[in-house]
Amino acid sequence: MARFGVAIVKEYERGVVFRLGKLRNVRNPGMRFMIPLADRMLKVSLRTITRPIDSQQVITKDNVSINVAAVVYYRRVDPVKSIIEVENADAAIYQIAQTTLRNVVGSSSLDLVLSHTGELNVAIKEILEATSERWGVVVQIVELKDIVLPDSMKRAMAREAEAEREKRAKIIAAEGEALSAGKLAEAADVIRDHPIALQLRNLQVLGEIAIERNSTIIFPAQFLDSVRALAQFVENESRGHRHLFPDSAGPNASVDPGSPPDHGEGGEPELPVSPGE
Repeated sequence: MARFGVAIVKEYERGVVFRLGKLRNVRNPGMRFMIPLADRMLKVSLRTITRPIDSQQVITKDNVSINVAAVVYYRRVDPVKSIIEVENADAAIYQIAQTTLRNVVGSSSLDLVLSHTGELNVAIKEILEATSERWGVVVQIVELKDIVLPDSMKRAMAREAEAEREKRAKIIAAEGEALSAGKLAEAADVIRDHPIALQLRNLQVLGEIAIERNSTIIFPAQFLDSVRALAQFVENESRGHRHLFPDSAGPNASVDPGSPPDHGEGGEPELPVSPGE
């Protein structure tokens, strides 16, 4: 319909009109009239465009060869610049994104590429914005989509990750052993201060064993306590008997040096008699 002097501009488009080769104006959405054979309209879409960047081989700063792919989201914000300043904005964005991706990844180490992808995305986006602004294009998002490592590097990283997991497991086990030893020491102190706690623990163990196994179990703790109590009783009785009947110790029993001297029947001390009396 443009050759009849009528053009339809959609809501997400803008119409750049050239009259006899010169820039005339920019037409907004709706039905627009033009001079036939003199005016020519180029429509520019203002919607966001998704442009995948094909995977390419890049050598990182630490000499590791990887394949990296990305995706770029951009949109035209100035219809006139996107036509006048660059012949094909889409192809230009693709080429500059591809070279920028290779330069940024190539100047970074492998660890940085794998662990700080967000920082690389921001760096690539800033470089693209500085260039695409002259073309009336705004780069919205840049994302590294796929990073492919060599098989040898994958195996090395797998071994490193496995060693790291084993190290953490050993550290956790050692911390558990230290904690368990501390708790056992506390339990030993409690049992030392409160012997009845050991009997309660024994009863608890008996209950757990009885639940898990249907069998008869002989627990000698109470029997041993009874034997010790009986031995203590016999020893106490023997001491009391020796105290009540000291002569039962026999004729060779030693006299207590602290006992008073024998005063005889009268109760007075006997004086020694000389041979002349």
